[in-house]
Amino acid sequence: MNVEKGYVDAPVDPSLNLKEEILRLKKEKGAVIMAHYYQRGEIQEIADYIGDSLALARIAAKIEAPVIVMCGVHFMGETAKVLCPGKKVLIPDLNAGCSLADSCPADKLEQFIKEHPGHTVISYVNTTAAVKALTDIVVTSGNARKIVEALPEDEKIIFGPDRNLGNYINGVTGRSMVLWDGACHVHEKFSLEKIMELKQQHPQAKILVHPECKKPLQMIADKVGSTAVLLDFARTDSAEEFIVATESGILFEMQRSCPDKLFIPAPPNDSTCACNDCSYMKLNTMEKLYNCLLHEAPEVTVAPELMEAARRPIDRMLEMSK
Repeated sequence: MNVEKGYVDAPVDPSLNLKEEILRLKKEKGAVIMAHYYQRGEIQEIADYIGDSLALARIAAKIEAPVIVMCGVHFMGETAKVLCPGKKVLIPDLNAGCSLADSCPADKLEQFIKEHPGHTVISYVNTTAAVKALTDIVVTSGNARKIVEALPEDEKIIFGPDRNLGNYINGVTGRSMVLWDGACHVHEKFSLEKIMELKQQHPQAKILVHPECKKPLQMIADKVGSTAVLLDFARTDSAEEFIVATESGILFEMQRSCPDKLFIPAPPNDSTCACNDCSYMKLNTMEKLYNCLLHEAPEVTVAPELMEAARRPIDRMLEMSK
């Protein structure tokens, strides 16, 4: 078995029914498959649990299965391992990284914290275990506002790594958090001009925007929120058309939940493509998922000395977001 490339590099018989084989292997090995909303539709369809980072963290903390296959990016696998140290956590492709997590190296954050003594450190879940170990509270886009508002108004806070989410939270809470200068390459690329052109073509459409997007997009939005919040809004709002400014994978669940509504992916500013994909999220495929279950590899590991330190701020998040 070769995993030098970050995934099981083995041929898959093209005649196999991958869906049936994955379901068979999952049952045989007592595994559960968890998938983020940004995964390919066929992976979301086969998953036992789908959700945003907060939902997946909550599920992982309670899961009883001996094997977890995390179809997402590497930090999600790390989070699951930290919450379930005695379980085997697999990910179809270890190369599935995160530009936002990459923008905040632990050694540089440690120096930043030293330069701002007396601050509570809040880190987005889109970070490595090493960064979480330096953190007081972890947050997601779905609970960041609630957690910040739960802290005293005069509390000095460092927030990282996403500057757009941090600016959004500062704006809606009136706080003045010190922000780390990081960003998600997907949410940074949405084009305001192209979204407004879509709005002209679909004047009744409501605009849904993730808070990792830049402020001009947030200002034109009918709803700003995490993937789970945007999905719930689409399900419950009376509008029949939506322009969606977040990773295009969410459209699969939106369309599945609301088959009679139209969901239009917001385009990026640097491409003729009509949608904006996270190349890291899309590294996971059905073939890699099949090989991952078949060989129980690659496995996500977290250094023992990081385990406890990284778990404390995650547990605090889960407690504060109840």
